Amino acid sequence: MLTETLLDAARGHADAIVALRRAIHAEPELGLETPKTLAKVKAALADLPLEWHEGPGCTGSVAVLRGAKPGRSVLLRGDMDALPMTERTGLDFASTIEGRMHACGHDAHTAMLAGAARVLAGMRDTLAGEVRFMFQPGEEGFHGARFMLEDGLLGGSGDYALPDAAFALHIWPNAPHGRLEARPGAMMASADMIEITVTGKGGHASLPQDTIDPVPVAAEIVIALQTMITRRFAATEATVLTIGKIEAGTTNNVIPDSAYLLGTVRTLSPERRAAMKEAVREVAENIARAHRCTAELTITPGFPPTINDPRAVALGEAVATDLGGEHPWQTRPAPTMGAEDFSYVLEKVPGAMFFLGVAAEGVDWQGCCGLHSSHMVLDEAVLPKGTAFLAGCATRFLERGFD
Repeated sequence: MLTETLLDAARGHADAIVALRRAIHAEPELGLETPKTLAKVKAALADLPLEWHEGPGCTGSVAVLRGAKPGRSVLLRGDMDALPMTERTGLDFASTIEGRMHACGHDAHTAMLAGAARVLAGMRDTLAGEVRFMFQPGEEGFHGARFMLEDGLLGGSGDYALPDAAFALHIWPNAPHGRLEARPGAMMASADMIEITVTGKGGHASLPQDTIDPVPVAAEIVIALQTMITRRFAATEATVLTIGKIEAGTTNNVIPDSAYLLGTVRTLSPERRAAMKEAVREVAENIARAHRCTAELTITPGFPPTINDPRAVALGEAVATDLGGEHPWQTRPAPTMGAEDFSYVLEKVPGAMFFLGVAAEGVDWQGCCGLHSSHMVLDEAVLPKGTAFLAGCATRFLERGFD
């Protein structure tokens, strides 16, 4: 069986996959500029017959492996950037840079993708078509995938067409060792930032009647936004709005001129995303108006919702099932309200994102430290399976398409 061959090959490269992951983990980089990480990847793959493509927008790079015969094209993606937080894992290869940590598993994503490149290069003579390996910076809020699309690195201009399918893998610490998960349709949410400035008229705290106090107005807006979600939109499609910051005033006896709200709104479809923008504006402006204040709303678009193609999910399930194991596959019952910029790719190319359980075997995986925790760790023994899964998605698609 092909998947067994891929898994055996990935296990044969396990030491190299782990070594690359640890090297990246020890020297994390942030945002759109990850040159040292990319250099590590290129050095690890220097002996392979890959064509490297880069653009001006960021340090992202796409390595192309051309098979012996023409055919379909498929893209596999791994992200490279870390988070601005201090690591507290105590690992021997922990971050050597204060205030930076690979707490979201991008070091593992990149290492598994590099491993898949090596596995697939070893069977290049049997491949019909091409595989594109997308090494992407700037996933943690910096829109790296969008920059790479705009730079044409994924195709879409001239003779370099967009790939026919795209797959990505994300580790999940709170899932059993080696279990692969996905769902058709909405997999992850969009995430937009909202800022609301409520402006009134300040004055002495003992004379509120002579002011237009923006603080209770801002508080009313916070409550009204939550009520709006539960009463205007059906609960069958989750919508999350969180106000994470409220700022007003300078001291105890002064009513301020303005109050500031900062938050995020997350939805699972483009339609709900657009509707929420208008609904937030309507609530904020009208409540402010009712109290003789004004409300200025700014919405900064974040990542779109991550929408999986059902055909791609079915393909991934077949590959995961063939790979076997105690927990080979689970169809996720519901989306997660986190956001992912692989969504930009899935807006252009049919494909899917999958989660890989990386809890150690036999542990209480539900109690493991989750993503973005300063204590987050993963079981490196599962990395060859992730490598084989990515390679399996590529080979299966090149052979059969979505059939």
